[in-house]
Formats: sequence, structure tokens, C-alpha cells
Amino acid sequence: MHRAGAGGEDYSLVDVNRSGVPLMEIVSEPDMRSPEEARQYLIKLRSILQYLGVSTGNMEEGSFRCDANISIRPAGSTELGHKVEVKNLNSFKAVYLAMEYEAKRQRKAAEEGTKLVQETRGWLDAENKTVSQRTKEYAHDYRYFPSRTFRR
Repeated sequence: MHRAGAGGEDYSLVDVNRSGVPLMEIVSEPDMRSPEEARQYLIKLRSILQYLGVSTGNMEEGSFRCDANISIRPAGSTELGHKVEVKNLNSFKAVYLAMEYEAKRQRKAAEEGTKLVQETRGWLDAENKTVSQRTKEYAHDYRYFPSRTFRR
């Protein structure tokens, strides 16, 4: 919507409410150890959301999506490597295959001494691989909003 301001300057407003469809984002702890465990977690989560009636859970229609983060660590270490986020996975199979691919890619890079960077990648179904979309080096790159606790 375009408006004329009281002081004579024009301004525009953008409605970003997703056409009345609310967005629910669920973030898990980083404690999954395999692509299959991630896939099973999502299957269970979808089942819960469907049971509660808050989502149809149809990944192919976009009503249930997954952005999966993955990082590797050396055996015996407690410190994780750089986090890679794979965006907009739209099937349980895609989650599994993308995580498998990323784990192999990151292990190979570590074995070859190639430095991994914190980044966002996309999954290409037709090619069964991830591709770099952008790097994310600092917290402000994620555009976090501070958590708020509301009490009555």
C-alpha cells in the first residue's frame, strides 16, 4: 500500500503475513546423529502436527518444510565443525538424501584438508547434490530476533 505521509513524504507498506497462513517454526536440539534419525524425527513431528490439526503436513504442497543443519566433528571430539544449512527440503526422501550427501561432502573436505565454511546450501533433486547459495559468517547474517517471554 502506498501512502502520503503527514509531512508530505510518500511511503509504502508491505503486508508480509503469508496471505493469512501462519508460520510455525520448530527448532530441535542439535542431537541427531544420522540422516535416518532426522527423517524419523520429521515423520513423528508431522504425525503430531496432523493429530493436533495444526497442519496437513503435506510437504509437496509446502505446508510442511524442512531446513536441515548439518556439521561434522572429528571422532572423539565434542566440538562441531562449521554448520551448513540445507534449505527448503520438501520430502522425507530429500531430507535423507541431502543429509547423506552433505555428510559425505563434509567428510571428504575434512580428509582433504579443505576448509569448510558456514553456509546455506540448496538441494537439487535431479542431480542428488547440494549447491552453495550464500555464506553466513556472523550471527547478524541470520537476522535473528531476540526471544521474548510473555507473562500474564
